[in-house]
Amino acid sequence: MVVLAASIVTKSGKVLLSRQFVDMTRIRIEGLLAAFPKLVGSGKQHTYVETENVRYVLSPIEALYLLLVTNKQSNILEDLETLRLLSKLVNEYSYSPDEESIGKSAFELIFAFDEVICLGHKENVTVAQVKQYCEMESHEEKLHKLVLQSKINETKDVMKRKASEIDKSKIDKNRGDKGGFMSMGSGRIETGFSELSISSSGSGFGSGSGFGALTTDLDAFSTNPKGRQPSAATAPPKGFGMQLGKSQKTNQFLESLKAEGELIVDDVQPKAGLSRVAAAPLTDPVTLTVEEKLNVTLKRDGGMSSLAVEGTLSLQILNQEDGLIQVQIETGGNPGILFKTHPNMNKELFSNENILGLKDPNRPFPTGPGGDEAGVGLLKWRMQSADESMVPLTINCWPSVSGNETHVSIEYEASTMFDLRNVVISVPLPALREAPNVRQIDGEWRYDSRNSVLEWSILLIDDTNRSGSLEFVVPPADSSAFFPISVEFSATSTYSDLKVVNIIPLRGGAAPKFSQRTKLITGDYKVV
Repeated sequence: MVVLAASIVTKSGKVLLSRQFVDMTRIRIEGLLAAFPKLVGSGKQHTYVETENVRYVLSPIEALYLLLVTNKQSNILEDLETLRLLSKLVNEYSYSPDEESIGKSAFELIFAFDEVICLGHKENVTVAQVKQYCEMESHEEKLHKLVLQSKINETKDVMKRKASEIDKSKIDKNRGDKGGFMSMGSGRIETGFSELSISSSGSGFGSGSGFGALTTDLDAFSTNPKGRQPSAATAPPKGFGMQLGKSQKTNQFLESLKAEGELIVDDVQPKAGLSRVAAAPLTDPVTLTVEEKLNVTLKRDGGMSSLAVEGTLSLQILNQEDGLIQVQIETGGNPGILFKTHPNMNKELFSNENILGLKDPNRPFPTGPGGDEAGVGLLKWRMQSADESMVPLTINCWPSVSGNETHVSIEYEASTMFDLRNVVISVPLPALREAPNVRQIDGEWRYDSRNSVLEWSILLIDDTNRSGSLEFVVPPADSSAFFPISVEFSATSTYSDLKVVNIIPLRGGAAPKFSQRTKLITGDYKVV
């Protein structure tokens, strides 16, 4: 099998992204991709089309095509498997399958494609491995940077120490010179000393008298007569000597913390307006966010104790002229969900027409990107259920003692309701001297020695891995030591299936462009 190129094109033939895996000219790949829309007939479904020289293996993604250009001798089954893996990566790295999102994540997609295909041949990797390779952190690189930073800090300390010694020697030398000058013994000279030290014309003394070489270094001289205030021009800089000592002491303290393994970040004063960092920049004039938080308590012996869902719909408006609007929504029709509008909303309008608008139609919604990150709350809802089929992810833990070891088997089963992302199953462990012996795992694992917790991570749970298992061995321990197990994940669909249908402008004219963000997150999800 030889894959010539992997590309993402629109159905009209516009090329959004293309990665070549063999040597070919730009004119040739552009010609191949330009010929593709003519080969795909309208109203027909294809998995591949062929020409005299190449084969196009394709997968539609809404208004786009994910395309593999291969030679005709390649294995079509392997091509389809490669295409399926690349399709998962596109969904993983792009926020939504449209031109704007693909353009923003183009480089991440190219790097991910390179991990899947090497010189035209497919690598034996999974989505989780590709993401791990793209985000790989090197321990040796971190160690090298720490050593390099330590040398830089040590050099800075030596430099400051040498500068302090040089300044101190200059001050001592100047004090010695001033002492010799005052030993001449003249009250008149002592009285007029400050005027002499700041005079640049040398008036009052001839150049041959030896005083023309005096500079403003004599400003630090402190033997003024009692009761005489030093002039403002001769005042030494405030805190100059103390700053060097303070910096050196601070650096020594930071070095001692670094030696103990603490991560030290330089203290940088935050700039105005940057104290709060938004999770994602807003691009559309109107953005509506649907968020549901799932709280589930499962029993270790099977079954469910409780399931509760709390949801919110919030609104964010960038421009003030778009504030006079109403939001029309559509719910999934789940009778177990109880909706509650904000006190300022028109409840009758929502009950009759599923439209969210303020009681006073002449009052605009709050606007501006500098407002609350969560936006303006429009609607809340809550659902409680005792139906175990509503649980998206169940966990079974089976610890058993055998001799001087405890064998622990954990398995998960995910329902088909949601595709779960960034799943982390945290299993508490008894106090251990070393990491547990993991013998089998579907996914990745990490041992948190400080909290004695084994974290089992699965990047994505979809139709390809609705179930998985983990097996590890630890020294003898009671079965209760492995509970409670906590679970974290997110999803892009919700129980309420709430959708924003339309934005209604109250002043007439065209409705502002809007976007909807939907997410399901876990709150208190555990197995006790």
